[in-house]
Amino acid sequence: MSEPENHPAAGRRPWWQAPALRALLLLALALVGANVLDVLFQRAGLAPLSPLQTALLHGVMAALLARLCRMAIWWWLILLVFPVAALGVAQLHVPPWVFLAVFLFMLVLFWSTFRSQVPFYPSGQRAWDAVAGLLPEGQPIRFMDIGSGLGGAVLDLSRRRPESEFTGIEIAPLPWLVSRVRAMLAGDRCRFVRGDYLRLDFGDYDVVFAYLSPAAMEALWHKARAEMRPGTLLLSYEFHIPGATPDVVVAPEDGGRVLHGWRM
Repeated sequence: MSEPENHPAAGRRPWWQAPALRALLLLALALVGANVLDVLFQRAGLAPLSPLQTALLHGVMAALLARLCRMAIWWWLILLVFPVAALGVAQLHVPPWVFLAVFLFMLVLFWSTFRSQVPFYPSGQRAWDAVAGLLPEGQPIRFMDIGSGLGGAVLDLSRRRPESEFTGIEIAPLPWLVSRVRAMLAGDRCRFVRGDYLRLDFGDYDVVFAYLSPAAMEALWHKARAEMRPGTLLLSYEFHIPGATPDVVVAPEDGGRVLHGWRM
């Protein structure tokens, strides 16, 4: 997809500030700290730490560093368990090609998650029904699903509203490819493009739907306020925008994820 040059990727942090890279640095620092403590223990006349003890100490130190750096709580948990998990996998004697295959699969599935902090979140039928109930009636609309994943929302809504134009944008190669194949097999006229939604002009759409992550909501709100036309609709599934009261909220009667809507 060609991307307009006059719409820079506002809100996207530089790659060297990505939380994943910070976590990797903290893991390295904690590993050094764990080995230094092991040496000090031995000089004090204590027995050397076992591999499991070293991994546990490594994880605890990494999690503490993550807390000191005010990283999100899930990073504390990841860093806490990662050394022990790595030790366990190493003891399974898994062939090296398996790690390469898993890495490549995760790469094409999540792609830029380490920068955008938007993991793969499938929405589901309940979300699609809620969105369908908020779409403007009586006129064709242009709908954009940003971070469209495997394409389920776009395909479902396109079947319900064949007079309208439905598009999904996804930056990760594997989900984008799956959505393209699904549309082709279904003979659906909806479109799926691969690219960064921050480079889109939201002013081209009547409804913009997002299922992103808390880390992305502030930048999404600024972009929507700057570009969306009066009378258009911004929808966010599950994640609200801090400080922005939604104009409409669709909550399941039995609890669960909520659909928020803001009229521009």
